[in-house]
Amino acid sequence: MSDEILYAVENGVGTITLNRPQARNALTFAMYERIAEICRDPAAHGDPRVIVMTGAGDKAFGAGTDISQFRAFSGAGDALAYEERIEKVIGTIERCPVPTLAAISGAVTGGGASIALSCDLRIATVTARFGFPIARTLGNCLSMENYARLFALLGPALVKDIVFTARLVEAEEGRRVGLYSELLPDHAALMARASELAQIVASHAPLTMRATKEAMRRLTAAAADGVDGRDLVTLCYTSADFREGMEAFLGKRPPNWTGR
Repeated sequence: MSDEILYAVENGVGTITLNRPQARNALTFAMYERIAEICRDPAAHGDPRVIVMTGAGDKAFGAGTDISQFRAFSGAGDALAYEERIEKVIGTIERCPVPTLAAISGAVTGGGASIALSCDLRIATVTARFGFPIARTLGNCLSMENYARLFALLGPALVKDIVFTARLVEAEEGRRVGLYSELLPDHAALMARASELAQIVASHAPLTMRATKEAMRRLTAAAADGVDGRDLVTLCYTSADFREGMEAFLGKRPPNWTGR
């Protein structure tokens, strides 16, 4: 796995690269854990003042969890454990004591989109396409925490729009609704701007960054506080439709949904 997550620190900027371009940077569990390990304790990983996250190549930032890993699921316990495990990773990114910047080219979907949402800043190329096309692919659902993140950033109408239609938000729309602060023409320009922006952020007061990050995290988390979504995860992940969606996706055929 060591080469599936690349990490380097230069001039106070740490860069995490999802490095599975042949699989559109789909994430394995080991990749999620490595990202969390770095974000949990940046001081022990080169002590960066800011962390940039990106994907190898220009086709995808991250295309979500590697679906083949779902084949081992046998019941509600597996589904709930999966969502809890991934939420711990996403929560760790949000709690990272230094600012995080997602530099996005191409597809940013599923787990990759969750990682991007958890970063403090997001910039993208004009090829960026964001979404959770689960209604078309697997027939599962998001965790309550991820619904809360989307709700806080986009509002309920747009969340329902992109999930119900399973469409991917194109780059200009993403900039307009606040997903991205800037759009760049290509991957090279993206990474150059990411480096420039990271240096600006790294030069500013660390405690201001940390306090603002935590304040925004607390406000977003409040939307899901006390709201239990485990029944929704169980409903979807233990369904025949989820099994059908997974096998159809891996078999490269359309799924046959039954609502069961």
